[in-house]
Amino acid sequence: MIEFIAENLAPIMFASLIVFLLLGYPVAFSLAANGLLFFIIGVELAPLSDSINLSWPLLNALPDRFWGVMSNDTLLAIPFFTFMGIVLEKSGMAEDLLDTIGQLFGPIRGGLAYAVIFVGALLAATTGVVAASVIAMGLISLPIMLRYGYDRKVASGVIAASGTLAQIIPPSLVLIVLADQLGRSVGDMYAGALIPGLVLTGLYMCYILLMSFLRRDSMPALPLEARTLGSGVTSLAIALAVAAGIAYAAHVYLYPTQGENADILGGTVGVAFIYIVALIDKGFKINAMSRLAQQVIIVLIPPLALIFLVLGTIFLGIATPTEGGAMGAVGALIMAAAKGRLNMEVVRGALTATTRLSAFVLFILIGARVFSLTFYGVNGHIWVEHLLTAMPGGETGFLIAVNVLVFFLAFFLDFFELAFIIVPLLAPAADKLGIDLIWFGVLLGINMQTSFMHPPFGFALFYLRSVAAKVPYLDKITGKNIQPVTTAQIYWGAVPFVCIQVLMVGLTIMFPQMVMHYKGTGTAVDPNTIKIEVPGFGGGLGLPDNGGGLGLPGGLQLPGGSPLDQKPADQGGGAQPQTAPSNDLSQPPSFGGSGAQPQPAPSNDLSQPPSFK
Repeated sequence: MIEFIAENLAPIMFASLIVFLLLGYPVAFSLAANGLLFFIIGVELAPLSDSINLSWPLLNALPDRFWGVMSNDTLLAIPFFTFMGIVLEKSGMAEDLLDTIGQLFGPIRGGLAYAVIFVGALLAATTGVVAASVIAMGLISLPIMLRYGYDRKVASGVIAASGTLAQIIPPSLVLIVLADQLGRSVGDMYAGALIPGLVLTGLYMCYILLMSFLRRDSMPALPLEARTLGSGVTSLAIALAVAAGIAYAAHVYLYPTQGENADILGGTVGVAFIYIVALIDKGFKINAMSRLAQQVIIVLIPPLALIFLVLGTIFLGIATPTEGGAMGAVGALIMAAAKGRLNMEVVRGALTATTRLSAFVLFILIGARVFSLTFYGVNGHIWVEHLLTAMPGGETGFLIAVNVLVFFLAFFLDFFELAFIIVPLLAPAADKLGIDLIWFGVLLGINMQTSFMHPPFGFALFYLRSVAAKVPYLDKITGKNIQPVTTAQIYWGAVPFVCIQVLMVGLTIMFPQMVMHYKGTGTAVDPNTIKIEVPGFGGGLGLPDNGGGLGLPGGLQLPGGSPLDQKPADQGGGAQPQTAPSNDLSQPPSFGGSGAQPQPAPSNDLSQPPSFK
């Protein structure tokens, strides 16, 4: 029995961790305790199995592993983006966006649902925090949707699902963690996740469009008396057309000097122009634009500018993700100050929440380092790799099995726990199968997004439950008695969006180019056409510097001459080839005798021995 345990310590250790987590122990302490317990067991059983490589001195590696966690610059982006998201949530940006975009889409059936999805995508690209997005939209949009007769399941489902877009649309915290665990660039992970995030947003809108035809009464249009900004879509369309024309002209002008970055810079010029025009039009009461167009432009441009400040600078290569997060945090403070909502209470609350989340991530990482030290010592990574690579169906079978595993684990674990426990075990097997790890990370990120929507443990559902009405209340605008939203309605409303997220996983597998575009369209190079030529080293180490070496005085210059199998090129018409230098080590030195006296070596040439006559 003892020999059986020694030979199968890795699967027993992994199963024990799952039991610890299901019993409700904190994740960080479960990981660390499990790792230390099995380290002791592994050391005692090491003589009984060749697969156990544990000994007591190995514990000395833990301080270095802990220091590696705390000195990781990539993870520094997490507190920056968290702080930015919480400050923006306190600044009232979500409230302004939902009110304005809701009135823009209000005249059509499902208009408020479209507005929630659109604003959810914008908040995802600025805050990156699910809790802030779901709570803000639940507090602001849910009462309005119930007021005007929206189906409770549709309303709660669309709010919860739109908030989870913060997990796949950059700058997402889960993408930062996945990039760190996979050993890949956060910038590449952001670039790869952008199109899938936008496609998922489009799928949500397609679902609302379908439901607006199948169940017309479930999402009525906003009544005329509720559209306080009036009409003016034509004015907005003209303003956007002018901005697009200016952006294109700026792109053409900047392309010769800026190249591929000209499209982003040109768009920035067009957006800045129309924003300044809207401010002047409203400030001086010129009223060249409709009130709706003014409000949409003035409310929409600042978060778009913040998105560019964060993502645009990262994609342009101006800033790293950590630097982009720092600029985003400063931009959030400026936006809150511009709205008059920046005070010490807001800053204190944002710092408290940021510290709590950062400490949570750090402790999970430290626990994961203890667990991985033991797990790798019992060859657990090899066990997982063999288990996954032996799946029938090769790469396709592996992807199906992994996504099914992550989908069901998401019922019990949140995305941080999945990223720190499961992903490091899956990455080596994916890499061995030749799967691009950025694509694999984005695929897992979309799958992990379902962890927020799974009944009964989805955190987005809990956030919405905390702000949704639990008892009947009297609406102040219409005077109607509004019935509460039940927990069952919230759960059933989430089910269609979980199915959409699973569909998005399948689309990402079927169309990998949605992610793989991050590599660009550089010229393909055939490795068989690559020819490596080794430079020649004739003349010894004491050659004078001819511009082809390191240029050190008196030696160590590597000449930039021709390859070993080539002769020096002729200099001009019929020039004689250069003779070997006098310091050629291929001939022994002369020690006296008849004939010419030996030439003294240069004062700085140590390649010749002294002459003793």
